[in-house]
Amino acid sequence: MTAHSAYHFGPFKFDVAGYRLLHGKRRVPLSPKVLDLLKLLVAHPSELVTKEAILRELWPDVAVTDNAVTQAVSELRHGLRDDSTAPQYIQTVPRRGYRFIAVVDVGGPAPLPAPASTDRPPPTSAQRAIGVSNFHNLTGDANVAWMAAGIAETVSNDLRAPHGLRVIDRASFSADARSGSVEAARACGLDLLVVGSYQRSGDRLRITARAIASATGEAIAHAKADGRVDDAFQVQDALVSQLLRGLQVPVNATAAARIGGRETSSLDAYRALTEGRLKLETLNPADVPAAIADFDRAITLDPRYALAYVGMAHARFWLYEASRARNKPDGDELRVAIAHARRAIELDSGLGEAHAALAFFLASAGHQAEALRAGRTAVELEPNDWRHRFRLGVAAWGSERLRCFDEVVQLYPEFAYSYFGTAMVHVARHQLDVAEEVLRQGLGVQERGAAGLRRFPANGLHWLLGLIRLAVGDVQEAEIQFDRELAARGSELYAAEYAMDAYDGHGFARLARLDAAGAEMMFSKAISIYPDHARSLVGLAAARLAQSRPPAAREALSHARHAIEVLKASGRTTEALMASAFWHIVSSRQEDGVAALSKLLNDAPPGFAGWTTPIEPLLNPVRSTSAYEAVLRRLADRAS
Repeated sequence: MTAHSAYHFGPFKFDVAGYRLLHGKRRVPLSPKVLDLLKLLVAHPSELVTKEAILRELWPDVAVTDNAVTQAVSELRHGLRDDSTAPQYIQTVPRRGYRFIAVVDVGGPAPLPAPASTDRPPPTSAQRAIGVSNFHNLTGDANVAWMAAGIAETVSNDLRAPHGLRVIDRASFSADARSGSVEAARACGLDLLVVGSYQRSGDRLRITARAIASATGEAIAHAKADGRVDDAFQVQDALVSQLLRGLQVPVNATAAARIGGRETSSLDAYRALTEGRLKLETLNPADVPAAIADFDRAITLDPRYALAYVGMAHARFWLYEASRARNKPDGDELRVAIAHARRAIELDSGLGEAHAALAFFLASAGHQAEALRAGRTAVELEPNDWRHRFRLGVAAWGSERLRCFDEVVQLYPEFAYSYFGTAMVHVARHQLDVAEEVLRQGLGVQERGAAGLRRFPANGLHWLLGLIRLAVGDVQEAEIQFDRELAARGSELYAAEYAMDAYDGHGFARLARLDAAGAEMMFSKAISIYPDHARSLVGLAAARLAQSRPPAAREALSHARHAIEVLKASGRTTEALMASAFWHIVSSRQEDGVAALSKLLNDAPPGFAGWTTPIEPLLNPVRSTSAYEAVLRRLADRAS
């Protein structure tokens, strides 16, 4: 097919020469990958373009999931202001692909392509994915048993420095892979697994390692290093340098300096850091105080140990997160976490992990602009670390979040929370079909049983899918999803929070079935987990009103009003306004309810505030009003 210089459709012009989409004279902001998709579709008007063809054209020789196509189509639809339920431009052909259905007029032949951009592209899944298993303690010396994980963590960090490998977080793959099983590594999607051992003899330390291709079981790189125990860091650096040479990964001066940089001169501080990290990896809140003691010991031993401050920051943040569903979470812990992350950056401004952690914490504190700057710095420093892109994605919103999480999925498809975070944007845009498709892909990843799928936070996918199904009137499927959320409950940090959400979901489903007594029972179960949760209390009031029990409903509403005041006093203005909207609507004050939603969007900083508005069941009585539709439009614009 002949290429053309421009394609015209509706009020739009796709300028091939400038590689841009114009609406009249206004440029529509779209990423290069989405413009690639548009060019492919408009070049084949009225023809079915399969998902396979899109993957082949847009991501040649790169293994990405259908999620990448779904997100690109969603971004394009958003730019075109196209409605997937009544499309003017892009029609979905279920399970097959897409068709561009608008009339397309073409310009003249396309000019020669412009030179390729020199901007550094994000890392792709074409890079070899490598993981490091725990090193084997050959002598069984209990005094150095901690080195099994400590060496593995240090080697992992050093392997990230050259940008030539995708180093997968050790906590994200299975215990069998961490124990050195090549078969388990292959099941986890690792191309390479580093296995090794160490032995201490007096004051001497020897470390050996091999990089094994998981597909064949063949060792393709070998390394061995000896030295004094007190010089363990230099021994490990020598080991990593040998592995990188064997893997033929180029190491520039910056990467070499990073590998050879001294994190601490204290072996005891290094041990304390390692032991604290291992405790945090359990994600069991009961282990956090002991982890804090470990990090505190590391800082006491070496007050300039930047990684110890990062560890302490994460530990304090977990304490905050464990309290976040309460009306008055422990804000002091969040402030301490931010302060420790800032201190780590003061000590080592090139430590990507510190900038990424700060981005994560600042996003939770509502400081979006600074969070974005910190996250972008982390990605710039260490672009092949998927964790940094994930944390930037948490801080970001709209198209930037979608790009970040798409890159995370490309780098680490098994990380289930990326699908949840992506779905949030599509819910806010009221693209419920896209959000559902993304969630089902994430659940498919979970249900395949790949390693690491219980890693933070992974809860909530069934709950969110259930709310979407409930919003479109599929009560039976919604209840199935809420049950699955409850069945998946474990000891993870967020399990109780999402169990409460699932019980609330069941309460709303029972109301939809006109089973008000059953709804009251479900809301009561949610309240038994978080007694002062405003949404659950308002739901309880709605269930009691449906049973013609006004006094009992007023009691629940009074309790909810007190909970809302606590939210306000705690500085949680956004949550308070959303709960106020629920309270007003159940109290038959619909205009006040919509006004609360409007104020929420007026007052909230840029970001995801109010993102569940399109699927909140308590908002059903106002859905047909023009004022509510105006709120939805503003919410979607914020998510652009």
